[in-house]
Amino acid sequence: MADGTVNHIGIATLSLDKSEELWSKLGFSPSDDLINQEQGVKIRYMEGIGRTRIELLEPIGEESPVGRFIESSGPGVQQIAVNVADIMSTISELTEIGVRMVSDEPVIGSDGHRIAFVHPSSAGGVLIELVESSK
Repeated sequence: MADGTVNHIGIATLSLDKSEELWSKLGFSPSDDLINQEQGVKIRYMEGIGRTRIELLEPIGEESPVGRFIESSGPGVQQIAVNVADIMSTISELTEIGVRMVSDEPVIGSDGHRIAFVHPSSAGGVLIELVESSK
């Protein structure tokens, strides 16, 4: 199951560069940009002290999940990602207690880890990303 650690907080933005200005002033350092074509998003992690990370998400197009999020809600916190040791057993344990998943099958995320999403309707309106992390 989850180990109680946050992997990152994802923030939807219209501009990675503009958002980086603020996070840099707050002491975070940018990573190289990544593009996830499957999810239609350009990603830049802002690395803080220890394992603290902010994931800036700029949509490649309006029809991507992040593009639709910005269209409906505006820029802002899009998801909270938590580390899990075994993503398949975590999905199974969550669905057994009635949690709705966006998909029951994990996909490969931007950093190469397997990820899956808990639907916001089962998490108080928050999109939760499960990240299978080898730490």
